[in-house]
Amino acid sequence: MPDGSMFAAWLIALLQALLYVALAPLLIGWVRKVKARLQNRRGAPLLQPYADLRKLLIKETRVPHTASPLFRMAPYIVFVATWLAAATVPLLALDPTVARIADIIVLVGLLALARFFLALAGMDVGTAFGGMGASREMLISSLAEPAMLMAVFTLAMTAHSTSLASVMSHHLADGFLLRPSYLFALGALLLVALAECGRIPVDNPATHLELTMIHEAMLLEYSGRHLALMEWAAWIKLLLYGVLIANVFVPWGVGQDFTPLALGLGLLAVLAKLALLGAALASAEHVLAKMRLFRAPAFLNLALLLALLGLLSHVILEIGA
Repeated sequence: MPDGSMFAAWLIALLQALLYVALAPLLIGWVRKVKARLQNRRGAPLLQPYADLRKLLIKETRVPHTASPLFRMAPYIVFVATWLAAATVPLLALDPTVARIADIIVLVGLLALARFFLALAGMDVGTAFGGMGASREMLISSLAEPAMLMAVFTLAMTAHSTSLASVMSHHLADGFLLRPSYLFALGALLLVALAECGRIPVDNPATHLELTMIHEAMLLEYSGRHLALMEWAAWIKLLLYGVLIANVFVPWGVGQDFTPLALGLGLLAVLAKLALLGAALASAEHVLAKMRLFRAPAFLNLALLLALLGLLSHVILEIGA
């Protein structure tokens, strides 16, 4: 690749990474706004998450006297690892430069790294809530990760590559094909996204009840910029799953070059798809109730079953062909 094209590719990769950071609070604000409207409330302004982040970033950071240096480092590690994981998923255009250095395995590994330090930070202070939240988080992740890997590998087997950019390029070249394996994989990934992002029915991010909280239990001792980074990382993770679902299963609109027109159309397409997914998430949370924690394994077992059915249906179709 010529030097000019290489520079443009890395510039677009940096732009997409910055857009993940910038758009994550907007997606949360949209979900909250739609949910409030469904409940006949005015709700907070659409840009309220940005104001919340600004307020936390300028507040004084308080650290428990029992905390170790790990407690102070964890927010930065969690934020950077989640951000890098999001940067591996093409947002506006298919970037071959990033595709060569990051794939599905890297994505899952970075998310696991962020989760590991999040759980360690929850247990570091020694409070009952932090340990409880960390143990619940590990329970959820141990069941969600295999389902996610199997669902995405179903798509990877179709494209014969674990690169997300290659998977999207393959789908764009094939056109619209309704495969049973894709439907099963999509269902599995939707269930995993709800569990991994701490949304209803697995978790409720709007509550702090000790009998129900998972993610929030690990953040109770954080304040100031540390809490801002933790919350921001959680929002980026939700945006990551939204883009993964929108651009991998419905890749139309993603640019295949770096022209301004292609990037602009890619931005409009991904915003439209995320708006629909956010409205669907708000509607689901409006009509569903949070399940008991002990039913979460059955919920994720269903995701694993759907992913397995998708993988098997792909293998059967390949053998039949």
